[in-house]
Amino acid sequence: MKKQRPVAVVTGGNRGLGLQTCRELAQRGYAVVLTSRDAERGMEAASQLRDEGLDVSSVVLDVTSPADAAGLAGWLEQQYGRLDVLVNNAGVFLETAQEGSDAALEVRPELVLSTFATNTLGPLRVCQALVPLMGAGGTIVNVSSGMGQLDDMQGRYAGYRLSKAALNALTRVLAVELADRGVKVNAVCPGWVRTDMGGPKAARSLEQGAFGIVAAATLPPDGPSGCFFRDGEPIPW
Repeated sequence: MKKQRPVAVVTGGNRGLGLQTCRELAQRGYAVVLTSRDAERGMEAASQLRDEGLDVSSVVLDVTSPADAAGLAGWLEQQYGRLDVLVNNAGVFLETAQEGSDAALEVRPELVLSTFATNTLGPLRVCQALVPLMGAGGTIVNVSSGMGQLDDMQGRYAGYRLSKAALNALTRVLAVELADRGVKVNAVCPGWVRTDMGGPKAARSLEQGAFGIVAAATLPPDGPSGCFFRDGEPIPW
C-alpha cells in the first residue's frame, strides 16, 4: 500500500483545466489520480504527465455512473488506503451545443436535467463514494463558475447557471456536515478560460484558471471552509 505522498483525485482530468490541475498538484508532490470518462484519453493524458516526471495515474470515471464512483473508491482503498484532496472538475456546458434559443423559457428541460446530472449530482455522487477515505485535513474543491453566483445572476444559459448555483449550495451543505471530520469544502470560479469549453476567445490562460483551484486544494489544515474563491480570494455567493 502506497503511503509516501498525499493523494489527490481530479475528475475530468484528461484535458483543459483538469489536466493543468493534475500537473500542478503533481508538481507540488501529490500522487495524482487523473480520472476521465474515456479510458484511452485518460491514459494518454497521464502518460504525458509521467513523461514530465510526475506521479500520475489514470482511472476511468464517468461522474454520472454509480458503478464508476464505487470502482474508483475501491481502487483508491487498495492502492493508497486514503484520499487527501478531491477536485470535482468534470463538467458540461450543453447549451453551447444545442440548437435554438438558450433562453430560460425555451431551453429544453431534458437538457437542464442532463446538465445537473454531471455538474451537480456528479460531484455529490463522487463525494459520497470518496469522502469515507478522507481524514482530518482532507480537502474538497468544487470547480464552479461566476455564472452560478446569485450575487450577480444574469440571463441565458439557465441549465448551466442553475447547475453551478446548486453546486455552490452543495459546497455549503458539505462544509457544514464535514466540519466535525476536519474536511474542508470550498468552491472555486476559475474564470473564463481558454479550454474546449471556454473557447479560443476566453480571456484567461490555463495557468491563470488553475491557480485558484490549486490554491484551494492546497490550503493548510486550518484553512477556510464553505467559501467561494476566485484567484485565491473570497467572492460573494
